[in-house]
Amino acid sequence: MRHFALFFIALFCCISGTPSLAQVINRGTPARTGVVIPLHEDINPLSGELLKQKFQQAIDSGADVIVLDINSPGGFTYVTFELMDMVLDAKQVETVAFIEKDAISGAALLSLACDRIIMLPTARIGDAGEIVMGEDGRFRYTEAKSRSVLAQKVRDTAEATGRPIALAEKMVDKDLVVFAATNKNTGEKKYISNKEWDALENREEWEKGNPVREAGKEMFFTVNGKRAVELGFADEVVQNRDDLAKSLNVREPMQVIKRTWSDTFVFLLNTGFATFLLIAIGLIALVIELSAPGISVGGLTSLLCFSLFFWSRFLGGTSGWLEVLLFALGLIFIAVEFFVIPGFGFAGIGGILLVLVSLVMASSRGFFPETNEELNGLGADVLTVISAFGCFLIALFFLARYIGEIPGLSRLTLKPGVAAPASTGNSLLAGNYTEQLPAWQLVNVGDVGTTASPLRPSGKIQIGDLMVDVVTEGDFIDTGCEVCVVNMQGAKVTVRKLS
Repeated sequence: MRHFALFFIALFCCISGTPSLAQVINRGTPARTGVVIPLHEDINPLSGELLKQKFQQAIDSGADVIVLDINSPGGFTYVTFELMDMVLDAKQVETVAFIEKDAISGAALLSLACDRIIMLPTARIGDAGEIVMGEDGRFRYTEAKSRSVLAQKVRDTAEATGRPIALAEKMVDKDLVVFAATNKNTGEKKYISNKEWDALENREEWEKGNPVREAGKEMFFTVNGKRAVELGFADEVVQNRDDLAKSLNVREPMQVIKRTWSDTFVFLLNTGFATFLLIAIGLIALVIELSAPGISVGGLTSLLCFSLFFWSRFLGGTSGWLEVLLFALGLIFIAVEFFVIPGFGFAGIGGILLVLVSLVMASSRGFFPETNEELNGLGADVLTVISAFGCFLIALFFLARYIGEIPGLSRLTLKPGVAAPASTGNSLLAGNYTEQLPAWQLVNVGDVGTTASPLRPSGKIQIGDLMVDVVTEGDFIDTGCEVCVVNMQGAKVTVRKLS
C-alpha cells in the first residue's frame, strides 16, 4: 500500500506542478548541512590543490552534502584523476556536481565521480576526449596507450556511481557508436557500444535499437541537462539554486567556501611571470648582499623574494621541505666559495646547481614526468627558471662594470666607516675636509693597496687607513694580494694585481 501511495503522490506532483517526490519526502526529514565549493576555472595543478584543500575543509566542518559548483573547460588529465579519486573516496558525505553552464572535458569526468549530477536544463556536460599539443604546435588526439588508461578510468567511475558505462566511455572515445538495447526475456534496457555488442556472448537475447543521436561516430558524447536526465546520465534538472537546496534537503543559505585573498595571491605568485620576477630579483639581491656582507636591503629583498616563492609553492602543493633544504645547502656552498675557498670551483658550481634544481623541483609536481602533460609542465618550469637565471647573469655583468656609477646603489649595503687621514699630498684636501669626502675621492691612479676581500670582480681594498670599493678588469683576485689603481671613472675605481 505504501508503494501505491507514493505512486499517486508522484503522479499528483507531475500533474499539478508541485515539488518533486524527493522534495515531498524530504520535508519529513531533518534538513541537512550543505557546503558549496566553486570550480569556475580550468583544472591545473594549482587549482586542483586549492580544490583539495577546500574539499577537506568542508569535510572537517561536518557537512552532510558537498556541492561542487562546476563551470569549467577541464584541464590536466592527471590532476583530474586525483580529484576524481578524492571524490570517490569521500564515503562519509554525499557529493553533488551542480552544473549551471558547462562541465567539459576533465570537469565532466569530475562530475561523473560525484554521487549525484544536478544540472540546469541548458547546461552542458561531456566532450572529454584527451588531446595533446604536437611539435608543430597543433592539438591532436592522444596515442592509444593514453586513451586506453583514460577509457578504463571512465568505465570504472561510471560503474561505481551507477551511470551508463557506454555513454561515459563515449565522452572520451569518438570512435564508439552507442545505441539502446532491450533484453528480449527480461525487458531490461541499457546502452551498449558497438565494441561491447561485438564482444557480447548472449547477443541473441538482446534486441539492438537505434543509435543515440549524441553518441554517433566521430564525435564525443555531449548533452544538455534535459537530455542527460532522459538518458540517465544526470540525476535531476533544476531551474535555479533555490530548487537545488530543496532537492538536496539542505538548510539555506548553504555555506560557500570561496577563494580567499591569500588563495588569489598564491595563484598570482604561481604564474610564470611572477615566478620569473621572484627568482631574478632574489638572485640579484643575493649577489649584492654577498658583495658586502651584513644584513642590508639586498639581503632583506632576497629573503622576501624567496620566502614568497617557497610559501606560494607550499600552498600550491608543489614544494616541500626537501626543496627548501636543497636551496639552503646551495646558498651555503655559494657562501663558502665567496668567503672561505679561494678561486671558483666545486663549491660554487655545486651551489648554483643545487639552487637551480631546488627552484625547478619547487615549481613542478614531479621531477620525473610520466605523461606528456607532466613533461610539458616540467619543460615550462625549467624554461622559467633558466630564463630568470639568464636575466640574473646579464644583470650581474652590468653590476660588475657599472656598480660605482649607479646613483644610490652604494646605499643598499651597510659599509664599514672610512677613517680619513689627517693630511694628504693635496692641500685642497687637508684638514677637516677629508672627513667629509668618500674614500674613492682620496685615492689616485698609481696608488698601491692590499685586497681586504676577494675581488670577484668587485670588492674592497685597503690603502693606508682607507677602505675603498673597487673592481678589477675582469680577473678574480684573492684576499691579501697587492693591487694598483689603474683607472678612475667617477666613483668607479679599477685595480690590477701586481706581479
